[in-house]
Amino acid sequence: MTVKYTDIDYSVFSDAANYVSQGLSPYLRETYRYTPLLAWVLVPNQWWPHFGKIVFMVSDLVTGYLIVQLLKFRVKGKQLLILSSIWLLNPMVITISTRGSAESVLTVMIMLSVYYARKKSFNLSAFWLGIAIHFKIYPIIYLPTMMLYLIRFGNPLINIPLLNLLNKQNIQYLLITISTFGVLNLIMYQIYGYEFLYHTYLYHVTRLDHRHNFSVYNIMLYYKSSITDTTGMMQNIEKFAFVPQLLISGILVPFKFGTRDFISCLFLQTFTFVTFNKVITSQYFIWFLFLLPHYLSNSQLIKGQYVQGIVVLVMWVATQGIWLYFAYKLEFLGISTFDNGLLMASCGFFLSNCWILGVFINDLNISAP
Repeated sequence: MTVKYTDIDYSVFSDAANYVSQGLSPYLRETYRYTPLLAWVLVPNQWWPHFGKIVFMVSDLVTGYLIVQLLKFRVKGKQLLILSSIWLLNPMVITISTRGSAESVLTVMIMLSVYYARKKSFNLSAFWLGIAIHFKIYPIIYLPTMMLYLIRFGNPLINIPLLNLLNKQNIQYLLITISTFGVLNLIMYQIYGYEFLYHTYLYHVTRLDHRHNFSVYNIMLYYKSSITDTTGMMQNIEKFAFVPQLLISGILVPFKFGTRDFISCLFLQTFTFVTFNKVITSQYFIWFLFLLPHYLSNSQLIKGQYVQGIVVLVMWVATQGIWLYFAYKLEFLGISTFDNGLLMASCGFFLSNCWILGVFINDLNISAP
């Protein structure tokens, strides 16, 4: 095939696992930017190259099982079957895992956190969220939502504005999450030192990844990567990109919806985070797809406003397709499409996602209890 089926990241994982099996650092493999936990899990790849893909596919199924269990709180029968199929029978989900992407391992961790929160086992929920944040830092944006959701399970410790959002339950949740995250990081730092912190977390603040990138920042990062003398905001544009992203996804959305439907709020946060991220690849869509069934279970987009729901789906898929068309011409046909194709396609994808985000917000305002 012109486009190799197995993702290059899977080779990176396997090489890192090989180094770990020899008692070496996984970061000896260039471009390995993940927690050593992933390399440890994939050590059997040395004897059975498909082991990791099996792990990822099983993780898909576990995620699907947890989706079903959560949906049972709201729907049943045919609707349960259809909504759970959005994940379990989704070609994108199946393809990404069988190509060798590890995103489904993370979805299991987050779903376990959500599942135990819904079951009111808050300590277990906090534990799994701490592991998820260690595995990939972005789930830290879920902490404000979980803290706000837990307001209903206790009385305020101090009855003054803002501080009255704190009670014994959500403070305990915060401490368990941070402790789990901190202990794992301390263990990894003791073993691998600063290179663990840099490659797993700090690198992502300054990365200039302009390949296979749907983001509206794509072309800007491409030109920035070739410029050695930059000043002002252009010098740190990859750092400033986090400001609108974290403001909307980590603060504004949680404070609007966190005390209502917390799982739908997590979906909205993640969709926002991905939309405004400086790097977007296909596997990033997995980050919010596993939360979509719950969101749709009470959404007007599959009920009274299903025409608008269809428009949302078509626009999301079509703008991706346009971007992929120009990306294919660039990478495989050698035709320069940076300015005339990819730039406009990235802007179109971003603007369509902003409109879709607005649709989701309006819908949640109507639907959320």
